[in-house]
Amino acid sequence: MGWVVLMFSTPLAGLAESADDLDAPNGPVILTVSGNIDHTNVGSEAQFDRAMLAALPQHEFETSTPWTEGSSHYSGPLMRDLLARLSLGSDAADAVLVSALNGYEAEIPVSDFNDHNVILAMNKNGEAIPIREYGPLWVLYPFDQDETLLSEKIRFRAVWQVMQINVL
Repeated sequence: MGWVVLMFSTPLAGLAESADDLDAPNGPVILTVSGNIDHTNVGSEAQFDRAMLAALPQHEFETSTPWTEGSSHYSGPLMRDLLARLSLGSDAADAVLVSALNGYEAEIPVSDFNDHNVILAMNKNGEAIPIREYGPLWVLYPFDQDETLLSEKIRFRAVWQVMQINVL
């Protein structure tokens, strides 16, 4: 009887490990996450294509921004969900360094993601955000939900054209 239990428990243990693995991207990589993360798919990095980010739980809100006219509907994964998917290392990160295509970088405290529904916006009004309109990814705060988010400090954290996140 012991052999039967051992025979069936070994494959299940392997399945449990693979459930947390991060698949490799099939399409063009639009985001690379490195640093204090547990789940990777290319060396010590987690690389995501658009479909992988779209497979994360999506969040949406309507907001105006200091850089766009009027109010628009934005959607994408919550930053806290993205970081949770990568299972932050046991030291639990205090901040992330977000890098944009144009070389701009901003250090954002992880507490922002817990205090506000900050998304990695992928869509604006139901369409993929093009590079010329701050895409393909934009760390976006729900500005219209809390006027304290309109401070200069927060505006500098709303990085557009995101290409890399380093978890500190």
